[in-house]
Amino acid sequence: MQVEVCTFSIESCLNAQKAGAQRVELCGGLYEGGTTPSYGLIKLARSLLSLKIYVMIRPRGGDFCYDTYEIETMKSDIETAKQLGADGVVFGILEPNGKVNIEVTKELVQIAYPMGVTFHRAFDVTPDPFEALEAIIETGAERILTSGQHNTAPEGWQLLEQIVKKANNRIEIMAGAGVNADNALLLAQTGVHALHLTGKAVREGAMIFKKEGLNMASVLPANEYEIIYSDEVKIRALVEKFNQ
Repeated sequence: MQVEVCTFSIESCLNAQKAGAQRVELCGGLYEGGTTPSYGLIKLARSLLSLKIYVMIRPRGGDFCYDTYEIETMKSDIETAKQLGADGVVFGILEPNGKVNIEVTKELVQIAYPMGVTFHRAFDVTPDPFEALEAIIETGAERILTSGQHNTAPEGWQLLEQIVKKANNRIEIMAGAGVNADNALLLAQTGVHALHLTGKAVREGAMIFKKEGLNMASVLPANEYEIIYSDEVKIRALVEKFNQ
């Protein structure tokens, strides 16, 4: 079982590596569910990590229907990730009707080559998962990250099982959302090729002085005096389920 950790910092990347994960999905924009990380974060992560690095390519939060300028931004970000030594990239592009944008996805897969491509959980908001599966296979992507079109992968285990059977090893299926050591073996029974988790933990930041009544995030609720990171212990607990 391949284990991928969604990371937003170098600390989390190093914790994933120490815990025995095979791959990280490197992201920025924690509170937006993951956006394209900075040049500096990708560069430093590549210099410190021996495991595979897949870089999120997502120009903003929100939906997955992008305009021309956003697509051009994604193309440039893919080239940057390639130049910095990433092993792959992660993105998902949909039409206004919710179906996979095959044409643009295929173009970005070609730009990414020889890097691998994961089509992310945009898959989970498509109207027909089996139609989306065939469309993504057509684009040349190597992997789909999905929760089985539910809020968490354990809730979507039945559809995950169906998707794995329908894919028939033509593309990898990776289960993500709500994945942890307690449900890892259940999810493995669906036949998925990989598990994707954050291993989320929270601690107090280094600030001693805290300005009360002021929040810098005007759109999303956030405690700016907390640090969210991937916990080595939680990741290792899942990895060891498959090493016993």
